Amino acid sequence: MTVVRNLTLLSILSPCAASMLVAQDRITGFAATHVVAERRLEAALQAVPDTASARRHARVLAGAPHVAGTPAQTATADYVLRQMHGWGLDTMRVPFRVYLPFHDSTIVERIAPGRVRLNLDEPPVPGDPTTAQRRWVAMNGNSGAGDVTAPLVYVNYGLPSDYAALDSMGVRVAGRVAIARYGRSFRGIKAREAELHGAAALIIYSDPLDDGFAQGDVYPAGPMRPPQGVQRGSIFNRQGDPTTPGWPSTVDARRLPFDSLAVPKIPVVPMSYGNAELLLAGLDGASVPSGWQGGLPFRYHVGNGAVRVRVAVFPERGDRAFKAIYNTMGTIRGGEFPDELVIVGGHRDAWGPGAADNVSGVVTILEAARAWGEALARGERPRRTLVFATWDAEEWGLVGSTEWTELMRDALSAQAVAYLNVDVSAAGRMFGSSGTASLQGLMREATKTVQQPGDSVSVYRDWERRTVTSQRPVPPMGDLGGGSDFGPFYNGLGIPSFDFGFGGPGGVYHSAYDTWSWMEKFGDPGYLSHAAAGRLAAVLLARLANADVVALDYHALGRHLGELTERVGRDTAAASIKPELEDLSRAAADLARAGEKFNETRDSRLAAGDTMPLAQVNAALRSVERQLIRPSGLVGRPGLRNLIFAADRDNGYANVALPGIAEAMRDHDVERARAETRDLTQRVEAATRAVQGATTAARGS
Repeated sequence: MTVVRNLTLLSILSPCAASMLVAQDRITGFAATHVVAERRLEAALQAVPDTASARRHARVLAGAPHVAGTPAQTATADYVLRQMHGWGLDTMRVPFRVYLPFHDSTIVERIAPGRVRLNLDEPPVPGDPTTAQRRWVAMNGNSGAGDVTAPLVYVNYGLPSDYAALDSMGVRVAGRVAIARYGRSFRGIKAREAELHGAAALIIYSDPLDDGFAQGDVYPAGPMRPPQGVQRGSIFNRQGDPTTPGWPSTVDARRLPFDSLAVPKIPVVPMSYGNAELLLAGLDGASVPSGWQGGLPFRYHVGNGAVRVRVAVFPERGDRAFKAIYNTMGTIRGGEFPDELVIVGGHRDAWGPGAADNVSGVVTILEAARAWGEALARGERPRRTLVFATWDAEEWGLVGSTEWTELMRDALSAQAVAYLNVDVSAAGRMFGSSGTASLQGLMREATKTVQQPGDSVSVYRDWERRTVTSQRPVPPMGDLGGGSDFGPFYNGLGIPSFDFGFGGPGGVYHSAYDTWSWMEKFGDPGYLSHAAAGRLAAVLLARLANADVVALDYHALGRHLGELTERVGRDTAAASIKPELEDLSRAAADLARAGEKFNETRDSRLAAGDTMPLAQVNAALRSVERQLIRPSGLVGRPGLRNLIFAADRDNGYANVALPGIAEAMRDHDVERARAETRDLTQRVEAATRAVQGATTAARGS
């Protein structure tokens, strides 16, 4: 009966997809006796996500702008909960009261030469009905308040190195309005640097060289940013609600006073390149240095007082600045290890309609949940508990996910197996992924079972043929830095985390033009990538939830840590901490060897059908990466506790390896660098002991 049912389910898929599912005779972490049942389940899961369902969800969820804290965003929570409840999942709405100050008014005027008040709105696009609705105001979340009139100065990308260049040129920034182009770093870093250098206000604009006509045809003729497209976004450089750093923003939570919040104090406004042209074209003074020229049709200058502008931002204050947000949870309780949690999540809020960012991720979660709901209806329950989460207010600084992990810290630290993040999971055809080294093998293995959208090969094969070289034998995965909801799990709690997405060219990020019309014309015509993302998510959850021994590869983590240590050691500043780095390198090698021994023990015992104390083995594995967390966090950044990777403090999006050591070296603090290296070495040694404990348990001794 099982064989007949397996063949029937496989026949639903294309011949190529069916062959992918039966090509392997083993699955890492599964006993040989469980592989056939797992492949049957994965075939059934993959048969569920489809393009029609994805299109239906996307058109509803991206039907209007739904900024966190608005009724439209509450409606998306209602929709997600209705769907999951209908599929048989246990559902829950988790509310928080958080600081989200909307703007009462935002004004940008050119005072000289000639007075012009700029229209910051994004006009409707013919043929795109969503853009005909009321658009959300052009704003940067958590901007300071103020009404400033001053000369304009161009600061390139607004990075620390750009201000150093201006200083060497004798260009004054203090007391002026700085204008920076988006790109190269998180916008919050731009706001921080402008304030540090004395700017009275900051304008951030999207230059056509970065994501406009210089990169391709603009919307609606092409996928790139049109002249009036605005990139909104938060400029908060930390995670969560700034009024409750380190504790959850429940309704009755204690709050920091407003004057102590770690948010910018100067007004900051985003702008399109159509408006920026009206300001930049009149700048005089020195011609810009090499690499500072953008894509507008004139030579850029830094400015010497000829252009004066007014920037006025009036955010809400007091109780009006607080909003209710709602995370949603859909849960399928595990049948064998119900206290072990496998979590998939993605944010539900957007700065506009958000078809790519992040309705695509929510659709991925919904399609995976629908597949698992059908499995549940057939009586097939996962061994571990699955949690399908959608987060609110991610766009304001990972607020919803951070507040939930703060609320659930103890339970998650003890019970969470892994976290899968889906943020912009389907906006093209090119697959990419990032994650802790311990989960990279799992991702590569799972992508071999899912068909590449619009092709006859697997996702893995397409990924491989695009990226593998003689120097790079397997498809690369990135390291986790910052910028999405994996942060509170990985950087905060040490929970193994990873993410994935299908991407492509586009320039509608955080604008009113991130609509389902754009998606259907340019991002994912036919919703093929949406369906594939749902299938891959469902398979990854199955591998994590049903494995006898969860496929966390600490041989790979140890090797990667050794490579990172070697990379840090090549820095000329590392000569003064060479003995400490050698100790760290030895500790990483010990971790790699312990991980290799565990993998060999796991695989041999699972292949032989030997019994193991699975709960004990998996508990030991869950504890490994928790050892790499320092409760007090990084120096100056207490919310970031992971000592392997963190968001770069001078970039925000990029990651920095071994951040405690790297930042001490950057600060030329040798003693701190030595202390950081010794501390990390001890934590890696503790991680090794945890892996050795898992091996001892697996051997039954």
